[in-house]
Formats: sequence, C-alpha cells, structure tokens
Amino acid sequence: MKRTFLKITVAVAGIMTAFTLSSCNDSDNNMMDLSSQRTIIFENVITPKDFVESGSFQGTGAVPVILPGQSVSVKFSAGKTQALMFATMYGASKDWFFASQQPGIKLFDTNGKAITGDVSSSVLLWDNGTKDNMTGQVESKPIAQVPNVNASQLMKLNLDYNEMTSEFTLTITNTSGGTANETPFSPGVWAVSNYNGSQLLNNAPFFTPNALSNPEITDIAQMGSIGKMTAKLSANTGIITGLSPALVVIYRGDKNPIYELGKMDNGMGLKEIAQFGNVSKLQSSLQSLPGIKGIYVAGNAPVPPGNKIMTNFKADPGDKIAYVTMFGFSNDWFYANEVSIDATVKGELSSKTALFDSGTGVDQYPGAGNRQALFGGTHKVNPWLFQKLETSILFLLYKM
Repeated sequence: MKRTFLKITVAVAGIMTAFTLSSCNDSDNNMMDLSSQRTIIFENVITPKDFVESGSFQGTGAVPVILPGQSVSVKFSAGKTQALMFATMYGASKDWFFASQQPGIKLFDTNGKAITGDVSSSVLLWDNGTKDNMTGQVESKPIAQVPNVNASQLMKLNLDYNEMTSEFTLTITNTSGGTANETPFSPGVWAVSNYNGSQLLNNAPFFTPNALSNPEITDIAQMGSIGKMTAKLSANTGIITGLSPALVVIYRGDKNPIYELGKMDNGMGLKEIAQFGNVSKLQSSLQSLPGIKGIYVAGNAPVPPGNKIMTNFKADPGDKIAYVTMFGFSNDWFYANEVSIDATVKGELSSKTALFDSGTGVDQYPGAGNRQALFGGTHKVNPWLFQKLETSILFLLYKM
C-alpha cells in the first residue's frame, strides 16, 4: 500500500519565489525595448527544528504508569544515522531515570540495515544528581550512570521495522518484577533528531552525561512528570527540507511543459528532479519541445534553510514561466507553480507555488525515510499519478 502524507501539515515548508524586472536598456524611460532581462529568486525560508518527530507514552491504567509485566509501544520513522532517544522515570527512586546513551538507540548497522529484535542493551539507568538517593535532600551533582544496576534486566526493548515505510515500532516492557530493583515506569517521552545531510541537528536530545541536569529531565527523574519536556520537544519538532537547484522554463502555449496533474510520469526527467534533485535530464528533454523559448537553472548545489538561489532569464510579452525544485527531504516530492504565470510580471509568487507528489516513489516520512536521497536511498517506481499534496505551506514574503 502506498503511504501518503496528504494530511500532514508541512507548516515549516520550503520556498519563496520572487521576480525582479529590469530593462536591458540603461534608460528607464526607453519603452521601445519590450524584451527585458529578469531575475527569479528561490529562497528556502524554512526554520530548522531539532527534531523530525517526537511524542510521549504512558501506561493504559487509571494511573498511567507502566507496571511490572506491562508494555507500551511507540511508532516512529527514521533513516540511516538517525536514532531514537527516550526517557522515563525509575519510579521507586528519588531521581533516577531510564534512557540510552546520546544521541539515542542505534537503529541501523554500518551497512544501512535496520536493527531489529531485542535491543535492551541500549538502555541505561541514570542518576539525575538533584536529590540524595537516601534522604531525598536537594543536591547538585552531574548526571551519572547508576552503578551496580543492570538496566537491561529491568526493561526490555524490542524493535520491529517496516522497510516499505521506514517505520519502526519500539516496544518497552517492564521486566523488573521479582528483582531487587522492582519499579514502575512513569509516562515517558521520545524524539528522533532531524538530519541535515551531514549531521544530526541535536545529538544530545534530553541531557548531557557528566553535566548538571535541566528542568525538563529533572521533572521526569524526580516526579515522572513529562509536561515540561513534552512542551520543549513540541516547540522544537518539525519537518525541514533542503531544495535542489531549480529548473526554470520560458514557454508559449497553454500546457505547463514540466508536469501535468493527474498524469503518469512521462520519463522526460521530472522523476529525476523529484527523487534526486537532478535537473539535467528534464533540461535536455525540454529543448526539443515546441514552444520552449528558454531553459535556465538556478543554483548548482542543495539549498539549505536560510539560503537562496537565482537565475536571470529573458522574456517577451506573451511568454509564460514554469519552475520546479525538489523537496529535498522526500522520496519524490517537488515544488512547482500551480497556475499559469505571465513571465513578465513582477512580485512575490509563493501563493502560486504548490507541493506535488510525482507518484514515482513510495512515500516515507519527510526527513526520516531510508529510501530518500538524503540517506543515500534508492527508490521503487510505483504506477501512481502526479498529485498535489494537500499541505499547509508557509512562505515568507520577499521582494528585490
């Protein structure tokens, strides 16, 4: 089954487009030359967030703790290099909590194969250093591992993986019953750090070992209260993306030469942009089509948040413009103009730009799918039509 994200609100999305118009003639009063040199600018206006996904878990009883013998599960998406961090209170303590080493539980091996099965060895037990373990008196010590307690005997962790969707399921089971360290687990939190193509945006999601604690993890360790941490994670969680170099086409006619909504991919090169950000094939294919007056490429490398690319082009009255750039952290999504645009207009064009699914790859969670180019993945071709993604896309206004 194809997994789509038509209902995901990509409220952090990606591009702004603007035109600036200047005459080829130095004199602004010379109106005889109707052909003008113009510039189109693509700016990645996304605000980077630390986490691509985050959430919480709790027991199912009237008191939402996880008692010995009980289990909870969380589902999340991830690609190579990403990891899952979680935290929950060791309930029978003054300020102890379960969590893994930073940046979290390793999810893929060195060959890029998903790690599944029992990963209990990843869990550790930590002393938050904010209360004396015997008296409960306030103290201020660095976070450190609790000595002489094997956390993996108290908590079982099991990973399942769906390769098609790149989605994991982590099952946490309280196995402390009958041990010398029998304890309930409090409600907990989890997060997967965003990856920008070279590094995780946050490689210490919840705390730093051997350093003083913070208010969010302290509330979990002392009271099993996840409110502060959940709020912090929520504020720092969101889908981000880079953009590919953009292909810009000046043409005559009624049909957008780059894509046609509701049609299968025609093999001219849009798939290569939507999946890999490579404009070369479509650039070459369009040169032979009637009505094409000019083909231009803005940029020559991925465009991270906060950066922009541009290209000059020439257009005459009656010409139209079309453009396309990859939503980089996807399997096969692209931005393009949704409506026909006069190539001689000036102004901001974000409202005329939409996000589309090329229908040529299995959709996985943006920025957390192992088949995405971001993670060096490969794609399986699927016989689906071009479709507009019904997302909420925020753009910042920009004028030259």
